Amino acid sequence: MPHSTTPHTYRQYDKELEDIRNRVLAMGGLVERQIAEAVDALVNGDVEKAEEVISKDYRVNAMDVSIDEECTQILARRQPTAGDLRLVMAVIKTVADLERIGDGAERIGRTTIRLSERERPANTFGLIRSLSNHALGMLRDSLDTFARMDPEAALSVAAQDTQVDARYESILRQLITYMMEDPRNISWAVELIWVARALERIGDHACNICEYVIYLVKGKDVRHTSLESMEQIVHEE
Repeated sequence: MPHSTTPHTYRQYDKELEDIRNRVLAMGGLVERQIAEAVDALVNGDVEKAEEVISKDYRVNAMDVSIDEECTQILARRQPTAGDLRLVMAVIKTVADLERIGDGAERIGRTTIRLSERERPANTFGLIRSLSNHALGMLRDSLDTFARMDPEAALSVAAQDTQVDARYESILRQLITYMMEDPRNISWAVELIWVARALERIGDHACNICEYVIYLVKGKDVRHTSLESMEQIVHEE
């Protein structure tokens, strides 16, 4: 049966909903640090830092499982409806996106170890850091819109994805040129293409989080729609 309507139960229920929101934001902060440290290790050839990133991946996975379990408990005990149900579903989906970003950090760490003895073309690594900064900026802003439940800001963040895509394509063109110039460049260039792709995907995950915010506040699923359609939904009265 639905949760009791006593004041004490309402307060406890609100506390549970606030807790899962806060835990999502904490997980987002951890994932952001993991990516930043993984890219820093890659650019500087810092194997020790890369190993540290790899060793911390279990924390991301543990938070993923724990938050999912808490959401399942809320669904079972409280049987939330309307906005509360949308919040729980948005949390579940956001956590899944954050876990995938965390996996990317761990893999970048492993790539750093494999490339530690390789030549380090400064221009390419500079572009990778720039891509990382922009992608992480999107992630940070998307989590801020989640914290504030701000669909207008979510729409603005989602529009930034084209800039992340453009930086990814620039890196891709450069690495393809390196491979065409000398077949000996192929192995490390392919590794860096994967890194760039993982960073580009952060922008996609940030867009997903923005879509969940719009769904949460406006009650409409905007996945697989254009920015123009999203804008119309956000501005509906």
